[in-house]
Amino acid sequence: METNIRFIPFESPSDRGWTEAWELYENAFPYKERRSLADHLRALADPRFEADGIWTGDALAGIIYHWDCGSSSRYVEHLAISPALRGQHMGSKALAAFCERVGRVILEIDPPVDEISIRRLRFYRRLGFVENPHEYLHPSFREPFVTHKLVLMSYPRPLDDGEARRFADFVRETVLSYSGHKEPRLPRL
Repeated sequence: METNIRFIPFESPSDRGWTEAWELYENAFPYKERRSLADHLRALADPRFEADGIWTGDALAGIIYHWDCGSSSRYVEHLAISPALRGQHMGSKALAAFCERVGRVILEIDPPVDEISIRRLRFYRRLGFVENPHEYLHPSFREPFVTHKLVLMSYPRPLDDGEARRFADFVRETVLSYSGHKEPRLPRL
């Protein structure tokens, strides 16, 4: 398969690849970690949000949904690779190309407590991401709202306290406004 990676934004459900991308999103992330279709469509109208398909040739290889969170930083909210391409380094190639394109990147991962979460941590470390020591609690996108602890990771360097605080504020005030929350109280640093 061709590895020339392109990022093409989805703007509406009529876009080529939308159905496949939405199915990947729904299968790759737990219910609590993804927004409803209605909330996703509202987020697409926000110029700070971009839902990109990751393409190789004419094939949809995955998705990367991300936000311009200010200070020349991008927040990668969701990254998933098509199951048929997993284990072929497509995730590494896509994320490396994305980081090269945008520069500063922030994302969240589950705490490394089991084999899968430890592998995920190692994956991001290999790409130059570093863990940040900030205590970070994130609410789910949908009811019932459940808070879960996450690890903030950033590329290519750690976040200072002010950057971490501004990021948590952005997630709480902007990102979660496109979820089931009315007035989210978390994350807060």
